[in-house]
Amino acid sequence: MPMHQGFLPREGFKADTVLKIIRSTALNPKVILPLLLAAKYTKKGQDLSILHPTAYSRLKTLLVLGLIKWVNSYFSRGVLNSWQKDDYDWNREVVLITGGAGGIGGQVVQLLAEKGIHVVVLDIQPLTFSAGPTVHYFKCDITSPKAIAAVAKEIRAKVGDPTVLINNAGVVQGRTILEASEKDIRFTFDVNTFAHYWTTKEFLPAMIKRNHGMVVTVASVAAWVTVPNMVDYAASKAAAYSFHEGLTAELKSKYNAPRVRTVVVNQGYTKTPLFDGYHNDSPFMLPALEPATVAESIVKQVLSGTSNQLILPGFANMLPMLAGFPHWYQTRMRVKNTTIMQNFRGRKVVKDVEKFYEEKEAGEKGVEGSTVLVDKA
Repeated sequence: MPMHQGFLPREGFKADTVLKIIRSTALNPKVILPLLLAAKYTKKGQDLSILHPTAYSRLKTLLVLGLIKWVNSYFSRGVLNSWQKDDYDWNREVVLITGGAGGIGGQVVQLLAEKGIHVVVLDIQPLTFSAGPTVHYFKCDITSPKAIAAVAKEIRAKVGDPTVLINNAGVVQGRTILEASEKDIRFTFDVNTFAHYWTTKEFLPAMIKRNHGMVVTVASVAAWVTVPNMVDYAASKAAAYSFHEGLTAELKSKYNAPRVRTVVVNQGYTKTPLFDGYHNDSPFMLPALEPATVAESIVKQVLSGTSNQLILPGFANMLPMLAGFPHWYQTRMRVKNTTIMQNFRGRKVVKDVEKFYEEKEAGEKGVEGSTVLVDKA
């Protein structure tokens, strides 16, 4: 599955394409600076700047804005990565991903495996694709710290210490607060939030010891916007987002591991069976994403060996600002978005969570259905 190379994304001509054009032209100092230099130091340019003073003034404004954007990005990259470079030898690195049997996670696994990288998959469900020799599947219930600790010993013995941890697993119930049972809510948080703690506590110490590695947190734009029928999901993703922020700060201030990278992914609605029936009411500004689009973004960031935040689609960068809007607007928007989940019929990766927890609490094994498969987080 080769990486997408076209100018237009898989989703077609959307707002992201417009933003891409603006960033590469109007807000690109490499484009604007030569125009200004030509206007100042060439005869024809001087004549045009005199004839069109407003256009000349706006070019100067665009240059300033572009430079501010560049400087801001430069300092953000530097601070996120502690102003330190780190080398990754992908022939020796080990990437562990939860929920990698299929969906977005499965595509991430395949993209990495095609590059000959050793990938460890933690999932209860068997792989839904043909895996090469560098893919190592371990059946594991990631909602259980004991199960993770047990499988971690196998992984270290057979593959080695993971140097990249991708907490990709996620589930959604699609019920209101009163409709959701206690087990529904617990299950959502067990997979979407608490599993991040259990896997990180198991695999992060080795990264800290080497001062080398990466933890990727797959959150969601739902971390910023909560709508009816998705309260538990949004709350669990907001908690995962906070987990990423706190982990980033602790690595720099508590563990003395500035070269251990952290990445958070805030992606919008992605077209997978897990969110079947989800209604997208902003197809141009916030288009439905193809799973491969999200997977490729994650893989490219992992291969860069640097910390970052991935927000997909690009217009979703505006969503964190919602918290600063007047309450009348915020409330109106959330109530309006009740239509998003009105016809939701997404696949339940565990059909009977009550039974799942009964068996879990009784110490029984062989639960059918994946508790960790992610199709859209």
